[in-house]
Amino acid sequence: QVQLVESGGGSVQAGGSLRLSCVASGDTTITRCMGWFRQAPGKEREWVARIFMASGNTYYRDSVKGRLTISRDNAKNTLYLQMNSLKPEDTAMYYCAAGNAGSACITVVGIRDWGQGTQVTVSS
Repeated sequence: QVQLVESGGGSVQAGGSLRLSCVASGDTTITRCMGWFRQAPGKEREWVARIFMASGNTYYRDSVKGRLTISRDNAKNTLYLQMNSLKPEDTAMYYCAAGNAGSACITVVGIRDWGQGTQVTVSS
């Protein structure tokens, strides 16, 4: 099991930037992929960005491509989400996630460990 603690959320105006951080502890060697999910009020939790730990390959949902960047610092056991050109529709609780064995970190059922979430609010 991996423990995940997010930080970096906040309130910004449209067009602004935020950087989310997620510090992982525990046995991170068992994690095939990690990702960021978000959940807006009244909506289902959805995948935003993911990274495969061995290859470093990254993937993004279409609505955030070119604006959000996922990265990791292995020495610090930290996952990041750089968020630029934010839009009001990006407003949500953002969760750091670690996938279970065989997961591609796309669906909620493929996630083994979740962080507590950090709120991002973008005003127009």
